[in-house]
Amino acid sequence: MSAQAVEAAWLEGRETVTRAELARSCDLSEDELRELEDYGALSCVPAIGGEPLFAIECLPALRHAARLRRDFDLDLFAVAMLVQYLERIGTLERQVRTLQAHAPFHKPPLHREGPQPWREPHG
Repeated sequence: MSAQAVEAAWLEGRETVTRAELARSCDLSEDELRELEDYGALSCVPAIGGEPLFAIECLPALRHAARLRRDFDLDLFAVAMLVQYLERIGTLERQVRTLQAHAPFHKPPLHREGPQPWREPHG
């Protein structure tokens, strides 16, 4: 079984992950995750007990931002901005898909009614 399949099975059905699990999944250190929290890119889910938990929904954007960090040698402040933008883009894409699913399909008219645009006569 591949590492991705093992991780997918491990994540299935979970709503939250610990900081250590998040660090391992995103290839970031726990200190880096704390710094991202300070920048406002990550927020903890209220948890009972001492260990902070994070929503599983932050994982794709954080992984993508961590990959871009490695590829382009970005600092953590840039990663924090990337995480916030990637999450916003994901939200907007889900909203567009929802709206498209609810919108009726309209075929464009075959011919346009009313005045036609003026075209330069070719001589």
